[in-house]
Amino acid sequence: MKLHKLDGYIQTILLAQYQNKLLLLDGCSRADVSLIKHFITDTLARPLTDLHLVVVTHMHPDHAGAAHKLRQITGCKIASANVDGQWYSGFDGILMHITDLLLTRWVANKKKQSQRWLWYSRKLVADYQLNDGDLLPGFDDWRALATQGHTDRDLSLHHLPSNRIYIADLIVTTRKGYIPPFPVFYPERYRNSLRKIAKLNAQSVILAHGGEVNLTQQQFEQVLEKAPTMPMTHWRSVKAKLKKVLSSR
Repeated sequence: MKLHKLDGYIQTILLAQYQNKLLLLDGCSRADVSLIKHFITDTLARPLTDLHLVVVTHMHPDHAGAAHKLRQITGCKIASANVDGQWYSGFDGILMHITDLLLTRWVANKKKQSQRWLWYSRKLVADYQLNDGDLLPGFDDWRALATQGHTDRDLSLHHLPSNRIYIADLIVTTRKGYIPPFPVFYPERYRNSLRKIAKLNAQSVILAHGGEVNLTQQQFEQVLEKAPTMPMTHWRSVKAKLKKVLSSR
């Protein structure tokens, strides 16, 4: 297995190459479709049909946005966590989906990326639903790990032979170091997920926003110390800012 790391629209794209098949570790953003296509056909000189599986670790725009389009183009299968319902369900889900797309646009502007088409369906239709510990269909050297907290359906992917783990947005990196992501809807689940990954003593962990790093137990503990104890969500952030503005008056 050779793991390619591409600079995506706002995140690292991870494509695992095998002799006769390819695995995309996350669903990327809608803006990444052309990059993935050209990398497969031009750089790797492989047919698009060699892409066999795309894993959607959670439903945010930079992790699910390209999945349906890639399945349409390549005939690949989509795998996601075995969680009932849709993340962006109901009227609140519609608002949250739009907010997350706007946040993606904001991050892209900060990274000086040009404006690209980002819209994708807020409802995922997966071919496979993965439980904690399941091996990926057709790629039994990878194991799915339930690492909820950021959302209710986060997955990490553990490459067993090399003991490397792709943890998606479980941890992000900034100029201030390693921190929890935003949002964190389920603080207790998030803390348990951090401890779960830390106990595996991985050779390295791969962040969607930060690349491949070697995290010490002390660094995991530092992220735990920064982890919220109450849900840290879009609406709570808006309310907190409104409260701050009103109190200053």
